[in-house]
Amino acid sequence: MGCASIAKRLMIPAIQGLPEYFELAAIGSRTSGKAEEFSKAFGVEGIVGYENLLKRQDIEAIYMPLPTGLHEEWITRCLEAGKHLLVEKSFAMDLGSAMRLIEMAKERELTLMENFMFRHHSQHNFTWEMLREKKLGEIRVFRSQFGFPPLDKDNFRYDKAAGGGALLDAGAYTVKASQWFLGQGLEVISATLYLDPVTGVDIFGNVSLISRDNIVAQLSFGFDNFYQCNYEFWGSRGRLLAERAFTPKPAERPKILLEQQGERIVQELEPDNHFMNILKELHRSVAERDGSRHLEDILDQSRILTAIQDTAIKIKL
Repeated sequence: MGCASIAKRLMIPAIQGLPEYFELAAIGSRTSGKAEEFSKAFGVEGIVGYENLLKRQDIEAIYMPLPTGLHEEWITRCLEAGKHLLVEKSFAMDLGSAMRLIEMAKERELTLMENFMFRHHSQHNFTWEMLREKKLGEIRVFRSQFGFPPLDKDNFRYDKAAGGGALLDAGAYTVKASQWFLGQGLEVISATLYLDPVTGVDIFGNVSLISRDNIVAQLSFGFDNFYQCNYEFWGSRGRLLAERAFTPKPAERPKILLEQQGERIVQELEPDNHFMNILKELHRSVAERDGSRHLEDILDQSRILTAIQDTAIKIKL
């Protein structure tokens, strides 16, 4: 549902690369031009109008790469039509919206997932192993950065009504990484968002969170930055840095730096397709009727993002 760049470049090829799990039945677009373009590119029916996609009785699940500002309307309509969903981040504009949609999914016993595919890349197994084995000692701080140079000004990320802004886009990855590694229940210590004077959206920002175990996460993100895409653990006996934490390409061999006293190791890891992996998890969740963990993750992520939005110092550039 939607002809976004990520769908064309990565998600639709991943769907079609898993014929034992999925059959791509149709692609829905707002415009006939995009519907025709995607239809020819992927050899399936192009449907004009999202509502017409929902009328198809042979469609069980929908991948939704629409802007966040459109999510509440179209997730609601998908759930009412009995469809399982994989939704691009950020899931909702605020916590209230997320809660309403999660309740609908529970009532209808439908799988609802947010597409943070990076969690399903095998490179992070190395990080978890280092943490389990206490190779870093006691963790003193977690850091994460995700930012990139300015985008075209007509990009939806600069449209406030569409759910634009660096926090809900790049920043959401750093929040999700914190939630994943440090556990649910993170609280906001401080937050600063820098606003574009023309569009009003936040174009970069910094956030500090604290976990239930009193570990601090320091996060930075933006649309006006030198490219960074990492997370780092600094401990009492070592440091670990994942250099390409969120966006490794399917054929790329990601590298993780491990430093201990007098020793520096760059661990090159196997390529992996986290787009295919999250799709397999979608299939498993639907087949086993086991989506409660995904709903809990969505709810906690939305809670943190809303708390950041509500408490942040906002500075107009």
